[in-house]
Amino acid sequence: MLTFTKPFTQQEPIPEAGIQQALEILRHGRLHRYNVMGAEISEVSLLEQEYAKWQGARYCVATASGGQAIQLGLRVCGVGPGDRVLANAYTLAPVPGAIHAVGAEPVLVEIDADYHIDLSHLEEMAKRSGAKTLLLSHMRGHIADMEALMAIARAHHIKVVEDCAHTMGAKWQGKRSGNFGDVAAFSTQTYKHMNSGEGGFLTTDDDEMAARAIVHSGSYMLYGRHGTLPPDEVFEKIKLESANFSCRMDNLRATIIRSQMPHLDRNIDRWNQLYDTLFAGLEAIAGVDIPPRKQAEFYVGSSIQFKLKAVSARDIPDFLARCAARGVELKWFGAEKPAAFTSRYDSWQYISDLPDLPATKAALEKTVDMRIPLTFDVADCQIITQIIADEMADYRAPAG
Repeated sequence: MLTFTKPFTQQEPIPEAGIQQALEILRHGRLHRYNVMGAEISEVSLLEQEYAKWQGARYCVATASGGQAIQLGLRVCGVGPGDRVLANAYTLAPVPGAIHAVGAEPVLVEIDADYHIDLSHLEEMAKRSGAKTLLLSHMRGHIADMEALMAIARAHHIKVVEDCAHTMGAKWQGKRSGNFGDVAAFSTQTYKHMNSGEGGFLTTDDDEMAARAIVHSGSYMLYGRHGTLPPDEVFEKIKLESANFSCRMDNLRATIIRSQMPHLDRNIDRWNQLYDTLFAGLEAIAGVDIPPRKQAEFYVGSSIQFKLKAVSARDIPDFLARCAARGVELKWFGAEKPAAFTSRYDSWQYISDLPDLPATKAALEKTVDMRIPLTFDVADCQIITQIIADEMADYRAPAG
């Protein structure tokens, strides 16, 4: 019987340049981003400059995690206790968690069958809720029609925080994900497009939002040491009214990320080669439904999602167990109870008045998810799809 032996959670090693620079930082001991000697520029500040240039944003603030970057994004958009924040219901738990952390209340929005936020429901909920902020999660790299979405946001005077944890390097009609809204958050957690264990970025083109994010991140009065810096008069305006939340990135993580920056574009190409191989193989399997990618979207395929249309919901755990026994690790987004990193919106019981979202439940009922680490190659992807095809052959339940 054909089996797959590579782990789905194994990342590539950190580039040697990053290892050597990390050792140098450990030897001199200046891990804190503001602990510099003379005219030295910290690794974190250098990273902020480099990432802002790559992203095409005026400002970048490096944070301790992607979740912290989201929280800062909400805060600089003016979100506070008791406010309502729109958010697509298909996402991971740190997204509503970030809304909860700033004392606000998530207003969940339906998704469509292809995993995008439902724009008609977004407009409806914008009218009904009175929310003035949208936390848009580009969940698992699926990008909605951003022109149409931003038109809705402008019509209702809604600020947009883009959660780009899964879309670093992705584009909509040639424009980078993260450059549509007022502010964007990125992640460098281990399973993202650059790996520092934990870490993140906030990017924006707005002077005051950037200044507030810098002070909120924990700059004290050392904000002048940041890599991308708004004018000093902006800091004079906001520095005494912006709380310190101590969520800075450190130099060790920054140098690890900096060593990966030169490889990022090439790695995006590699991910998409693997994704396209898996997509073609899965699309050919009877009983598997995989949404086509939109022509206007340039995606970064670090994971893949598809629906087991020929497997009843009650049989999906058995199907996943059979694939796992042959070395293929799949996760199910339709399960009623959360497992590992995967949870459905109605498991976030801290949200008051959890809505019933039938379209989201229907889209996720048979949706499974698979990581695509760069430790795989094209031949590996072909083995994986063959194993899935083999196991699907035993299921003949009708769709629905």
